[in-house]
Amino acid sequence: MPNLKLCMISGSFEYDAQQSLQLFAEHIDGRFPIDTNVIVYANEDDDRDLSPIDDCDVLLVFTRRLNTAGAQLDRFIAYCDAGRPIVGVRTASHAFQNWLVFDRQVLGGNYQGHYGTGSVCRVERAADHPILEGVSAFDSHGSLYKNTPLAPGTVLLLNGSTPEHVEPVAWTRFHNGGRVFYTSLGHQKDFSDAPDFLRLLANGVLWAGGRI
Repeated sequence: MPNLKLCMISGSFEYDAQQSLQLFAEHIDGRFPIDTNVIVYANEDDDRDLSPIDDCDVLLVFTRRLNTAGAQLDRFIAYCDAGRPIVGVRTASHAFQNWLVFDRQVLGGNYQGHYGTGSVCRVERAADHPILEGVSAFDSHGSLYKNTPLAPGTVLLLNGSTPEHVEPVAWTRFHNGGRVFYTSLGHQKDFSDAPDFLRLLANGVLWAGGRI
């Protein structure tokens, strides 16, 4: 069976998405049956060609409030409407400023900002699922996103807790028949210092692509 073709869109500058996705690509290389390519946005107003998403097996989105419009945004929306596999990371909940309904309609989230920084978030499983194979509880240093309640039909996988709050931080759902995995985790230290996060993300790609 050929490797999954994973196309990643990098455009979350607050979280150094380009560097983080490079770490992820290095992590999965040789470990998982996934080939990667990356579309890199230089800034929020950049107008990248999104045609590589047309023939990928899984699309990973790690962008934040990009001002993409016109034909390229239409291409992205068409990908979603076709029910094709999607993985969303952290700021993907507000990936494109001109299509913020991506969060609720596709990812199944309910992004309402985040709690303050400073508290380490303890990440623990909320269910048994193939995406959690080999993933143990771990700490995340990113601020905890507010996402309660999730959309109907989501399957909660992980909760994140601080001394004051508990929120969902990873879940799955189906959109127009296609598999969707989202995690609000994705701080720089999640990619650099948390092997369990990298395993979670790799498993999410494999699940979205129908391999596990």
